[in-house]
Amino acid sequence: MLHLLPQHEPEAQPDYAEAVSRLASVRHALRLVDGGFAAGPADDLDADEELAAAWPQAGEARHRWFDRRSARLVETAATGIEALLSQRQKGREPHRAASETLVGEIRRELREVAGIVLA
Repeated sequence: MLHLLPQHEPEAQPDYAEAVSRLASVRHALRLVDGGFAAGPADDLDADEELAAAWPQAGEARHRWFDRRSARLVETAATGIEALLSQRQKGREPHRAASETLVGEIRRELREVAGIVLA
């Protein structure tokens, strides 16, 4: 009896523009909700030029790692930011400590994800 197993095509390697646009979208959203919750805007996390220079040398494994981590970061950040905005839309100010914690976690994750390529 003949059993054929399907051949899985390898995951497409993320391109630089898509990868960086994920981090840029998170930074942009962070700026929108970071109205005084933390130490100013996330400008210190703008590593686009550094990422552009390091991307070609990072290798396929780091590109895939970056892709997975950045996708998870976008999802997690969106959930947290939506919760903050939901409170504001209901006319309630989000709890300051919770907001500061969320902003701090997003900033830390942005640095870590960028560090995958910059390391």
